[in-house]
Amino acid sequence: MQFDKELDARGLNCPLPILRTKKALTDMASGQVLKILATDPGSVKDFQAFSKQTGNELLSSETANSEFVFFMKKK
Repeated sequence: MQFDKELDARGLNCPLPILRTKKALTDMASGQVLKILATDPGSVKDFQAFSKQTGNELLSSETANSEFVFFMKKK
């Protein structure tokens, strides 16, 4: 998937991946896509909730080798 910016939140526990994502999105233009790498198992539910609360679209959520990859589109 095409993305405009990548955020490496591996090794960080809740709520840091969400906080770093929120900060990264503020520097991006509407419609741009952020790729987030995380290792916190709770991040799957966290990003779903974050998407609903903020209106930023969670385009995809994948798991591979205990790592989670999210693609989020800025509203």
